[in-house]
Amino acid sequence: MSPAAPGPAYSAPPRASWWSKLGPGGLASFLLALAGGLLLLPVLWRLREVLRSTEGQLPQPVDLILVLGRRLEGDAPTPVFQARLHWGAELWRGGLAPLVCVAGGLTGKASLSEAQAGRAWLESEGLPTEAILVEDRSQHTLENLFNVRELMRARGLSRLILVSDPLHLARASALARGLGLAPRLVPAVACPPRRNGLGWWARALHEAFLLHWYHTGVAYSRLIRSERQLSRIT
Repeated sequence: MSPAAPGPAYSAPPRASWWSKLGPGGLASFLLALAGGLLLLPVLWRLREVLRSTEGQLPQPVDLILVLGRRLEGDAPTPVFQARLHWGAELWRGGLAPLVCVAGGLTGKASLSEAQAGRAWLESEGLPTEAILVEDRSQHTLENLFNVRELMRARGLSRLILVSDPLHLARASALARGLGLAPRLVPAVACPPRRNGLGWWARALHEAFLLHWYHTGVAYSRLIRSERQLSRIT
């Protein structure tokens, strides 16, 4: 008898708690990553990737500019999210893609999804509604990219610019590659915190651990041959 096909990939519900966002295998991979991170070497290795990726790549013409969302303050984009949106808008105005997609679902206590708030911000900056797509079901970066991949496939799109803050690019790139995407990575350089300040280094270390966690989770899922877990990340 052939093995049963895995069900649909797990997707966290709107306003999901941290526990809900983990999904199948998430807690086990987190504990493994935490244990490995206590040795420091894996996290320091990933820190090198985080720092190297901050410069991004030169933008080239593509089918779609993706702006990754960020938890809102009330129903308004934070300064980090605004910086991402601003740079996505500038790339669109520069003719690098006909479409901008904003990704992010309902998080925290907001009544709007991150994508809805981002679309409203872009429209207030003069971008036409027909040039803006939204992905408003995701709860974190992995789901952002998973759902945008499905959106792109449905529209026959293949080339992508990914816009986020510089310290986020390494993790976003790793997740995208795992899903079979090959985006051009473009940093929103005006994103806080100030480069090389205490907050910047704290965020860099945080991103390094999250990147270490992702790679630990991929290795763990492949080791135990969990099709359900791999369906979320590949």
